[in-house]
Amino acid sequence: MSGRHSVVGRNLRKVDGFKLVTGASAFTDDIHLPGMLCGKILPSPHAHARIRRIDAGKARALPGVHAVLTYRDVPRVPHTTAGQAWPEPSPYDTYLLDSKVRFVGDRVAAVAAETRAIAERALRLIEVEYEVLPPVLDMEQAMAPGAPVIHDEPESTKIYDASRNLAGHILREIGNVQEGFREADVIIEREYRTQRQQHCPIEPHVTICWLDENNRLVIRTSTQVPYHTRRQVAQILELPVSRVHVIKPRIGGGFGGKQEMLLEDICGALTLASRRPVKIEYTREEEFYMARTRHPQILRLKMGARRDGTILASHMRVLATTGAYGSHSATVQGNTGSKVLPLYRAPHMRFECDVVYTNAPVAGAFRGYGCPQGFFAQETLADELAHELGIDPLEFHRRNVIRLGDVDKLSAQLGEGKEGLPRVIRSCGLPECMERGAAAIGWEKKRGAGRSGSGNLKRGVGMACTMQGSGIAGIDWASAFLKMNEDGSFTLLAGASDVGGGADTVLAQIAAETLGVTLDKIVITSGDTDFTPFDVGAYASSTTIISGGAVRKAAAKVRAQVLELASKMLGEPVEKLDCAGNEVFTVCECRKAVTMTDVALQALYKEKLQIMDGASHFNTDSPPPFCATFAEVEVDTETGQVKVLHLATAVDCGVAINPMQAEGQVEGAVAQGLGYALTEELVLDGAGRPVNPSFLDYKMFSAKDMPKLTTILVETEEPLGPYGAKSISEVPINGPTPAIANAIFDAVGVRIRKLPIRPEDVLNALRAREAGRVEEGAAK
Repeated sequence: MSGRHSVVGRNLRKVDGFKLVTGASAFTDDIHLPGMLCGKILPSPHAHARIRRIDAGKARALPGVHAVLTYRDVPRVPHTTAGQAWPEPSPYDTYLLDSKVRFVGDRVAAVAAETRAIAERALRLIEVEYEVLPPVLDMEQAMAPGAPVIHDEPESTKIYDASRNLAGHILREIGNVQEGFREADVIIEREYRTQRQQHCPIEPHVTICWLDENNRLVIRTSTQVPYHTRRQVAQILELPVSRVHVIKPRIGGGFGGKQEMLLEDICGALTLASRRPVKIEYTREEEFYMARTRHPQILRLKMGARRDGTILASHMRVLATTGAYGSHSATVQGNTGSKVLPLYRAPHMRFECDVVYTNAPVAGAFRGYGCPQGFFAQETLADELAHELGIDPLEFHRRNVIRLGDVDKLSAQLGEGKEGLPRVIRSCGLPECMERGAAAIGWEKKRGAGRSGSGNLKRGVGMACTMQGSGIAGIDWASAFLKMNEDGSFTLLAGASDVGGGADTVLAQIAAETLGVTLDKIVITSGDTDFTPFDVGAYASSTTIISGGAVRKAAAKVRAQVLELASKMLGEPVEKLDCAGNEVFTVCECRKAVTMTDVALQALYKEKLQIMDGASHFNTDSPPPFCATFAEVEVDTETGQVKVLHLATAVDCGVAINPMQAEGQVEGAVAQGLGYALTEELVLDGAGRPVNPSFLDYKMFSAKDMPKLTTILVETEEPLGPYGAKSISEVPINGPTPAIANAIFDAVGVRIRKLPIRPEDVLNALRAREAGRVEEGAAK
């Protein structure tokens, strides 16, 4: 399908590639302003405490200190740090600084000083007396009668039930699950547990603020959501929005963690207090526990099916902790239901969820946004159900997965779509994804063959199917603006945020394709609230389909203006003209042409006309991309060690605007999914302190650890996407965990239902199985 395009669907060089490989100034920290101060935050040493006394006098008196802020010095404005569309659905339970701290790492005070050493010394001089309160660290105990109340402040709003530490609650159902279970021949119910995972971007959160010549607050920051950040900072610091200017430079990785306003408010407050430029940058240790994590969950899933393998009912109950604040609390968990359960065509579905506060690091947006947890449970249980029915898991999926033309009613129940309209599947390459992924892994030959091998090394294969979304239907929207320059090039202004995935390149390719010019003729500026039009930001897999939709509309308007002027220049009607190869030409046998440069010069110097236009775009539906993940593992039965040998990922992302970049997105997501499956967990001790906040102790997959990867792009054409495109950045992270868990079962016959899957978990499961066999033999 994409073969008919000249720019879209091509592996073209990234538009910002030159400055990245040459080390040119690109990132937030690549500038140094005259007189810039170092900002530092005093973190709480306690998981739960009240500040009974705080004295910053000695810190303020220290030479080189220009500002010290405590809760007494700043406005008290309840807000959420979640970078979401207004009005934000998350609780307003956070304050710039507060007299109560709710997790180890919570803000106590902030300073701005001439050097980092002076700033750190100033923090040590701040005297704080705490009334230490009992912490709530276990999510299963958070709602228990008598549990300490974490948010007892009266000003906070949108909390579901603060007295029970309940940040949010969800209950949705289609059909009648009890009726479905009564009709089922086989019912399986299991519990699954997932852990706290950190984003680990190469670039930590960093913000630089200063006052410009007009006394406006300028914020240069590593953010995925510049427009949301501007609105939130203005609200918190009680400034007019017009006095805040947010600049998003190149981002060194976000993965959802920078869909939060974490440093911009406190850095801005220090700048206003000191009247000097201020920079705050998290250290790597601070990034681990003062930034955001993935939500830990306990999932209870029940599924019923007929003997022929037809799934009739699914009932998912989730208990999740948002940590100390409700950032993205219910919205993430809503995805655990809305984007997971509808993968199967069951007529009866029920989703229940409680999201509780605990005195733990705050959980927020993370690639997959609730789906990795849900798919680990659902796809592991589906494999178990297929085994119980004696059906090959691949065939089980063929019979049950969502299909082209199906209606997803549950998503509408959970707030997706315009006015509750259900999602319609207008493009679906999942059947082809399953077939090509199975062929790549050697499914037919390897499934069930490894367990009978001799020795302690056993091999197995497993699979999982997943889906996601492309923007938040009816909510996410974007705008873009284009103008023509004298040399026939075009300046593209887009509010979208490139967080490392190549969004600038994709948007430039869409503009170039529409205008009929080569990619070098598009000069893009993105993510600057003073110069680019509004965009909700880079999250919910929305950039290509939503921001790209706005770019295509704006480019189509500009193209129409180009054709209209070229029609006068060539003396031919518009309907007989086309644009390609940097020129406008007639499509008849007697070919006439003018270059884009000719058109630009004619417009600007003779017609006195600036060719330019803009457009906005949103969708009332969120087209899901689909993915089939196949894993081959080797399990050592003596140590429990699991080694992933091969991971094949087949993805339907519609038309890939830049296939090479799309493949990079898949492989990056797969690497994070592997870590989620086997090694990554931010561990807390009994007092709520992180015990492994470093790359030495927090184990991620490195290039050396990666297995063989096979990435397959299955092309479909999505009617709602620009040039048929859907999203790709999130869906591949959902599959590795269940595929690996199912492959472990195929290899050694044990089920692991908690993450990460450590060698001791496998070894304990093997020993328990053997002990069960011994007991069974003795009984006989």
